Amino acid sequence: MPVPARISSAARETLGGLPRQFWWLWTSTLVNRLGGFVVTFLALYLTADRGYSASYAGLVAALFGLGSAVAAIGAGVLTDRAGRRPTLVAAQLGTAVFTAVLGFSDGPVTIAVVAFLVGLFNNASRPAVSAMIADLVPAADRVRAYSLNYWAINIGFGVSAAAAGLIATHGYLTLFLLDALSTLLCAVVVFVKIPETRPDTPALRPDGPAVGLATVFRDARFMTVVALNLLLALVAQQGSTTLAVDMGQAGISSSRYGLVIGLNGLLIVLLQIPVTRLMEGRNRTALLVAGALLTGWGFGLTALAGSSATFFAVTVAIWTIGEIMNAPTMMGLVAELSPAHARGRYQGVYSLSWSLASFLGPAAGGLLLQYAGGGAVWGACAVCGTLAAAGYLVVGGRTPAPSVAVPGASGAVPAADGAVLPKQLRADQVMDSTGGAGAVGTVSAVSAADRIGGGSGENKA
Repeated sequence: MPVPARISSAARETLGGLPRQFWWLWTSTLVNRLGGFVVTFLALYLTADRGYSASYAGLVAALFGLGSAVAAIGAGVLTDRAGRRPTLVAAQLGTAVFTAVLGFSDGPVTIAVVAFLVGLFNNASRPAVSAMIADLVPAADRVRAYSLNYWAINIGFGVSAAAAGLIATHGYLTLFLLDALSTLLCAVVVFVKIPETRPDTPALRPDGPAVGLATVFRDARFMTVVALNLLLALVAQQGSTTLAVDMGQAGISSSRYGLVIGLNGLLIVLLQIPVTRLMEGRNRTALLVAGALLTGWGFGLTALAGSSATFFAVTVAIWTIGEIMNAPTMMGLVAELSPAHARGRYQGVYSLSWSLASFLGPAAGGLLLQYAGGGAVWGACAVCGTLAAAGYLVVGGRTPAPSVAVPGASGAVPAADGAVLPKQLRADQVMDSTGGAGAVGTVSAVSAADRIGGGSGENKA
């Protein structure tokens, strides 16, 4: 087959078969991240433009993270109770309003309070988006859908980070207002184009069983997955904090650091889709283990970089591959473990692991670097990655095979291996025993296994 034909076929397989509402959600994510200037440049704005100290900028960043942590739980509950669409629209409208207000705010107390509110509303959209994707997309397609959403996040992040520097030359207020405008546009897209997706389950009816946060925290298997993700999220946070300090101490300039860390976003944009295609049909547990080891030991190898920017770049490439493998796989697993009537709560608790990591990771890495040295920091990253990989092996051995609904069949057909990522085959394409080539006997190619997101997707998502 000629190369153009192969590319066209791969594009159809990667992009085809997903619901129209998903693509509107994808578009809103891309627009939002294209205008996501403020979070990236907030610390620089406070220190360089407003003249506040580095410690105050760190406090504001911590309050932003605290708002995100509160939102992870609260928005998860609202997503299940009020619905996905109203929660998402309210979160985006609140983010737009308080982002604009932050641009006009003056005084340390006012700025700190508004930054907390921006973090609160900004993170409130994550459980709703993740639950919407799980509602809209069949289980066999979720890995692909979450991967495409993660791809949009990183495209937007890369473009906005590059553009923000140029826009800031015209004044930081422009950044705040454009960010608010892009978020407002997302709210309009969601309100006009995406219907409510929350399924009508018995648990949502007056006579249905009560579901609360305690239900999620008592789910030992799910909370184990969240704890393992927290380990990797703590490692991932070092890329935007401790790594910069360590490279500076090694005599590497800030411009070279920018090029090195920029490799992370570039590789995700270039490789997310091809790597996801290579992951199809692979054992899910093996992918999670490989992703954890690549992430942990990719950061661990930083201890050997010395003053070589090239070596630092190699380590970034290694842990970025781990991130690409881990993010979509984990988001799918979380969706699989989340009951339909409690997806918001489950996604919120999962998002909490990223919020806690953004709050604890920079502080822990900075203290360890200051008092124990870079070798201790990067060695700890390798240990965390290894522990996470071991945990995935245990969880993978205990996770039962999910079921795939087969049209025309009297019930769900168990997937042959719950730890295998699905081929590019939708559940609605699987035929029953009367259908010939796609008979129930051949349904083993379809697995409801999913993958993970914000992504580290969450550190950018």
